[in-house]
Amino acid sequence: MASLARNAEASLSKLLSRPWNRASSQQQQQPANVSATLTKKKPDEGVTVDLNSIASLNLDHAHSRRLVRSAFTHLQQQLDHPLYKWYEINYKGQEVFCKSWMPESGVRIKGSMCFCHGYGDTCTFFFEGIASQIASSGYAVYAVDHPGFGLSEGLHGYIQNFDDLVDNAYEMFAKIEGSDFSPPSA
Repeated sequence: MASLARNAEASLSKLLSRPWNRASSQQQQQPANVSATLTKKKPDEGVTVDLNSIASLNLDHAHSRRLVRSAFTHLQQQLDHPLYKWYEINYKGQEVFCKSWMPESGVRIKGSMCFCHGYGDTCTFFFEGIASQIASSGYAVYAVDHPGFGLSEGLHGYIQNFDDLVDNAYEMFAKIEGSDFSPPSA
């Protein structure tokens, strides 16, 4: 590891000392010799073997993120509000995780709200409490995980084009509006 750090440091200082103009950037560059050693992650103390194995998963893939989420199923089953979740296929062929929270049966739905999370977030976990409170106030709440986030497919955290996020959200909420999950129009 020390040699990796020395090589990286030397390469970085060499790059920073060069004047970056068109003439110098066209010179033939020799690749730096870099080596890396993989080490196994130490288990976290006080955490079960199952949770440690989940914590070591590569979360770049939706399947792994879904396994992590499934570890908390017992907590989700203790929620006391109607919750629906499903997957829609977007225009790029990716599975997009969708979720809704509805008022209790017999409560008139006052309106609908659509939630779009920010970078690095998901419509699960942190939004649960807020969404259930809004639903208990008589509103239908809908949310989707953007591709690459939460339980949706896509490279974890990678956004090639922010316009794609807008297109995806618009498409998903349009699908929800015309689905069985949508409350009837007033």
